Amino acid sequence: MSVVEILSFLGINFAMLMGIIIGLWGLSLVLRDVSFIDAFWAFGMVILAGFSYLLAIRSEGDTAIHAATLLALTMIWGLRLGGHLLTRWMKEGEDPRYKKIIGGVMEKRGWSFAITSLIMVFLMQAPLLFITSLPAQIGILADDGQALGGIAIAGIILSLIGIAFETIGDHQLKTFKNDPANKGKVLDTGLWRYTRHPNYFGDFCAWWGIWLVALDIDIWVGLASVIGPLFLSFTLMKWSGGPLLERGMKKTRPKYADYIKRTSAFFPMPPKKI
Repeated sequence: MSVVEILSFLGINFAMLMGIIIGLWGLSLVLRDVSFIDAFWAFGMVILAGFSYLLAIRSEGDTAIHAATLLALTMIWGLRLGGHLLTRWMKEGEDPRYKKIIGGVMEKRGWSFAITSLIMVFLMQAPLLFITSLPAQIGILADDGQALGGIAIAGIILSLIGIAFETIGDHQLKTFKNDPANKGKVLDTGLWRYTRHPNYFGDFCAWWGIWLVALDIDIWVGLASVIGPLFLSFTLMKWSGGPLLERGMKKTRPKYADYIKRTSAFFPMPPKKI
């Protein structure tokens, strides 16, 4: 598939994504809640990978092992995470972080809920979701039929480790929160003993692994899509992932400050003695 064809199909993907995003924005107006967008963040990447796969089949007549591998890894990651986040949202309701962001902007700028949710959440999420999933999209569209190389094998292993890490971390947190005796306490056992954000670290590994599979196709595929895992890494470590979550945790969990002192912020490491 030529570069022009790939760019054209990426444009189709983005248009489809925007259509879905506008529909979800309409749903948020009915629910008066935008926080289900977290679940769509994962589901949306599965949709983009799946649609890229269908476009590749339509253009080339068949697909090869890299494309199938990228689709499979994205689906395993996205369906698991999306299902987890959707179930959590249905059980716990609106995420206080989104409520605070939306309320603050409405108060400061005098915008309605509809305008605020559209600009600050949905129109912001769409391009970021699209960019993050570029390794899967471009890799699937650019697959030229070659066998998996060593880089791809390493990527598959890294991605599966990340998915497992995230799944275990989420399960441990869910079990901890479901025990009433743990209300107000800090989870510092299991994977949470070695990193304050095992779920985010799992995301990090999953998408750098997917990028390695794309890189194995050709160096230009890797260069064209590396912005995806780079942006995700920045988001998880410096922007809306760990930092945003921890600001709230410090206020609601008195012992969280000590947890921060002894536990690695992101990459798993043995806890420090304090």
